Amino acid sequence: MGDTGRDHVACSPTVPRQEPLPMPRLAFYALVVCVLAVAAAVVSFVQGSLLGIIWVLIAGLSSNMVWFYVRKQRMEAAAEAN
Repeated sequence: MGDTGRDHVACSPTVPRQEPLPMPRLAFYALVVCVLAVAAAVVSFVQGSLLGIIWVLIAGLSSNMVWFYVRKQRMEAAAEAN
């Protein structure tokens, strides 16, 4: 009749599950700053202020910090696994 998929699961090798790594605290704070800076830039530009340019620069800096800290943690976790 129909395939229930039980045979497929039984014959496949078991693969250990990898738990996702939690986001580092500094990366989380930088992400919050990035989101708030983008919101401040939008509000500044809507009000006609050129101060939004500074907020865009702050958002760019903080987004780079997020990527740096996340990548750093992934590299440290890979080094520990080896």
